[in-house]
Amino acid sequence: MSKIRVHEYAKKNNISSKDLMTKLKEMNIEVSNHMTMLEDEVVNKLDNEYSTGAEKPSVADEFEVEEKVVRSKKNSNKKKKKGKGTEDKRQDNFAGRQQTQIVETPDKITFSGSLTVGELAKKLSKEPSEIIKKLFMLGIMATINQDLDKDTIELIATDYGIEVEEEVVVSETEFETFIDEQDDEENLKERPAVVTIMGHVDHGKTTLLDSIRNSKVTAGEAGGITQHIGAYQVEVNDKKITFLDTPGHAAFTTMRARGAQVTDITILVVAADDGVMPQTVEAISHAKAAGVPIIVAVNKMDKPAANPDRVMQELTEYELVPEAWGGDTIFVPISAIQGEGIDNLLEMILLVSEVEEYKANPNRYATGTVIEAQLDKGKGTIATLLVQNGTLRVGDPIVVGTSFGRVRAMVSDIGRRVKVAGPSTPVEITGLNEVPQAGDRFMAFADEKKARQIGESRAQEALVAQRGEKSKLSLEDLFQQIQEGDVKEINLIVKADVQGSVEAMAASLRKIDVEGVKVKIIHTGVGAITESDIILASASNAIVIGFNVRPDVNAKRTAELENVDVRLHRIIYKVIEEIESAMQGMLDPEFEEKVIGQAEVRQTFKVTKVGTIAGCYVIDGKITRDSGVRIIRDGVVIFEGQLDTLKRFKDDVKEVAQNYECGITIERYNDLKEGDIIEAYVMEEVKR
Repeated sequence: MSKIRVHEYAKKNNISSKDLMTKLKEMNIEVSNHMTMLEDEVVNKLDNEYSTGAEKPSVADEFEVEEKVVRSKKNSNKKKKKGKGTEDKRQDNFAGRQQTQIVETPDKITFSGSLTVGELAKKLSKEPSEIIKKLFMLGIMATINQDLDKDTIELIATDYGIEVEEEVVVSETEFETFIDEQDDEENLKERPAVVTIMGHVDHGKTTLLDSIRNSKVTAGEAGGITQHIGAYQVEVNDKKITFLDTPGHAAFTTMRARGAQVTDITILVVAADDGVMPQTVEAISHAKAAGVPIIVAVNKMDKPAANPDRVMQELTEYELVPEAWGGDTIFVPISAIQGEGIDNLLEMILLVSEVEEYKANPNRYATGTVIEAQLDKGKGTIATLLVQNGTLRVGDPIVVGTSFGRVRAMVSDIGRRVKVAGPSTPVEITGLNEVPQAGDRFMAFADEKKARQIGESRAQEALVAQRGEKSKLSLEDLFQQIQEGDVKEINLIVKADVQGSVEAMAASLRKIDVEGVKVKIIHTGVGAITESDIILASASNAIVIGFNVRPDVNAKRTAELENVDVRLHRIIYKVIEEIESAMQGMLDPEFEEKVIGQAEVRQTFKVTKVGTIAGCYVIDGKITRDSGVRIIRDGVVIFEGQLDTLKRFKDDVKEVAQNYECGITIERYNDLKEGDIIEAYVMEEVKR
């Protein structure tokens, strides 16, 4: 056997030269380097040690690297160092690339709005090319910077078994959406109840307020209309109660129309000698629509003609049943002029407050509602605010509706300057850039610059919204404005010339039985349609129905401004028919199939790029261009689809009648044969 060098033997046996030289040293055989020649005797000894032909790919790779190093060493030491260093760097880089590729796939990703292909790939820990390939397989041609919608993001993520969650980002300019969010229970503290007093004119509302405040404001009022900052507080048994001293209806309608809910409890004042009157009924409708507890104060008990039982009896018709009769409505007999029963009434308010558990978080920036606002020549813009949550402080940057500013001064209901106002506290403030509207929501901020920015944005948005203002509910678009949820409701206000007509119409409307749709009559009354009816309709998104009555001038003007739908009728069944039709429009339509004709295939023609044309004879009814068709062969339906073309001679036609010939092609079907019957049908909506 001829002699062989160390590196040649190592290569032949797939081992490294270094390992071979170590082995030779262990065998006490001296070699100077891997170029040393090995004698036959040494080769035989090595053959016994190694099994020849064993494959070790990693060692071969190492040998190749080694061999490159040796060759470069022959050239020069400088080249050797450079070559070896480069090789090491390459191996290090390769190892580094392998490490970066091993990234754990997340179990869940979150996003808001949309993601580009690149952003989605990063979140999924995948290569963008892989995502693009998946999108291509789904029929979506996308680049790395293309935005993907929610459905596509979910589709891709689901394919990898990753859960997707969309983050809903609420803009601070729309703070009404989160202003009423509940705070953590541990942060909530008891707050005073906010009470509104309502009732018929001259039944003693202002006198009751006067008795509660123990001050004679009544005599000093101009024209008998309440003048004040809009709200005040009284203290009873070391607990406070806030009274809204605004016209009762405004506390509900104007404010509720803007989404504000300020009242916690309603005091319904009814004169014991007069009983239930039209405005009393209106007040009940307002309170029920707002969903607040009602306490009935039976006033004028000092009058000889006082009859509280009659009042109780009349109010049972409006589902206000006294506790003494097994109901849950609190009735308190009072005399506002003599001050009798006032303490009992206040105790009842505290009792309801205790049961309802009115709470708020005083340790946050203030939020609430505008009660009143005006422009004063000396002070500028003045607004009465009811703090509903948090604490308002002098100097706080504030956004009120579309206006903004900094609270320069705060005055309490008794005219004293205050520096802080907690929950359920009414205060008059100055410092706004413009006059807000009653019912506007407000929110205090930490930064004046931020408050200004949000206020300006809201003003701009309000301007845009005003230009494209959406109309209120009307019978024409009723089916497009279905309320979300399982129950669909139509709110109605019914007015008629006599009580009998009101009752008859209300009863008939309630009997309308259309599956899935509920009629809710929120107010009924006798007499002309008034501005108050229109305001209630606007706040409750209701339709006003007048039977033998007309709206007055103010009501007409308000209806136009508020876009309230007013329907006037003289025949009851026409009212019922109109409402039923609108309600049916709300429901998902039901369809049934109607066969309109049959044609027999007499001859077939095969045409390139067109398919099979059937020469047909209409044997029954008619065949229309837009009808669905089914192919019947020997009494068995073999295909169902749509007509592609319908021709008479060379002209396209909309329909072909009985006993006429025509040419027909069917969409995506060419296996027509002579003797087949083509049956045409249409889907017709079923009237409920």
